[in-house]
Amino acid sequence: MQEKVGELIRNWKRRNIEGVFCQNKDQAHRGILDLVPETASVGFAGSQTLEQLEIIEMLESRGNKVYNHYAADLSRDESMRVRKLGAQADYFLTSANAISVKGEMVFFSAYGHRIAGIADAKHVIVVAGLNKITDSLEAAVDRARNYVTPLNCKRLKWDTPCFRTGKCHNYECLSPEYNRMCCQILIVEAEVSAGRLTVLLVGEDLGF
Repeated sequence: MQEKVGELIRNWKRRNIEGVFCQNKDQAHRGILDLVPETASVGFAGSQTLEQLEIIEMLESRGNKVYNHYAADLSRDESMRVRKLGAQADYFLTSANAISVKGEMVFFSAYGHRIAGIADAKHVIVVAGLNKITDSLEAAVDRARNYVTPLNCKRLKWDTPCFRTGKCHNYECLSPEYNRMCCQILIVEAEVSAGRLTVLLVGEDLGF
């Protein structure tokens, strides 16, 4: 795995993406807190990885302006408004559904705010465990579609075909009974702006 991690970080460098290896959660905490200024606004996408790290709570406690769409007492409309604001924040935090060893990263989204933040926020920090690494882009897309999405549907109780069977039924999740979580797919292959996109690869299994 050490050799694969080294190869991945070298491939990110070729793609103008900063890759940093963190041995554990504590190093990931320090890495994020060092990258994000205390005066910066922060948006984030829903993520089991970020929940396990409890980094959103740390940033809020430190005094950062965090656009938290999970805050108590928010209506659905208010939550959607906060998601949009978060996608335009100074820093946007997320995790990948899957990462190929060549450096491509795959992100699925239901509403598009996650993709908007990754594509357009001033700074993006992707945090991912070693369990997200796959041998190819094709394997990464398959992991996102057939493994991650069904688990997220179960976690959030979305009554989709994959919720019931544990496998993707892509073309069955269409009209007239439209209900699906994987509505948009973003594949990040490279970054134009140096320093905008940083990946913290944590030497543990995190999230799905």
